[in-house]
Amino acid sequence: MNRAFQFGENVNGYNIRVLNEREIRASAGIWFLFIFMSLMLIVFKQNFIPVKYAITLFLTDFIIRVFINPKFSPSLIIGRLIVRNQTPEYVGARQKRFAWIIGVSLSALMFVFLVLMNSFSPITGITCLICLIFLFFEACFGICLGCKVYSIVYKEKVQYCPGEICDSKSKQDIQKTSGIQLLIVLGLVAYIFVIANLFNNQFRKEPHALFNISRKTAAK
Repeated sequence: MNRAFQFGENVNGYNIRVLNEREIRASAGIWFLFIFMSLMLIVFKQNFIPVKYAITLFLTDFIIRVFINPKFSPSLIIGRLIVRNQTPEYVGARQKRFAWIIGVSLSALMFVFLVLMNSFSPITGITCLICLIFLFFEACFGICLGCKVYSIVYKEKVQYCPGEICDSKSKQDIQKTSGIQLLIVLGLVAYIFVIANLFNNQFRKEPHALFNISRKTAAK
């Protein structure tokens, strides 16, 4: 019974319970896509039904993670299936639980306003945006923003972070960024402005159906 409700796994070589960061990132990517698409339906179709489903499922998934056991979270199970052939990357369970409590709080707030009260406001919009930012950083960069908040709140060193970012050490050569590389990034920004000035009118034109034109040409 205790193992059914424990948070994190005991793994040889680690003195605290840990979780597999790879399946967490996969789960974050799934949720980011699901919620982002739901928001796009609101923006372009004024359709709030998908986002209500998304919020309800998201809240349920995170309640299972925090209050029962992460191994029973549906999205983490799917993430585990997706990355099952990859070597696990272990991360401390304690800071993840704190981060997921933040997720429960944010999703509960959206659930109350958007689902139970059936209303929308800047509160729901900002809250949803924060959730998306957290999910995006986790899925794309392996950066747990909630874990960083944990270290600030509890004033203690976090153990076993993804990519060993908790440990202060000198960067390897492959991690260093040269001045030329930074200039290339600045050059990209300048290039975007040039494109915007030169091709703005062209980009604003509605695209035409290529195959319809082909059929008309053939008919002539």
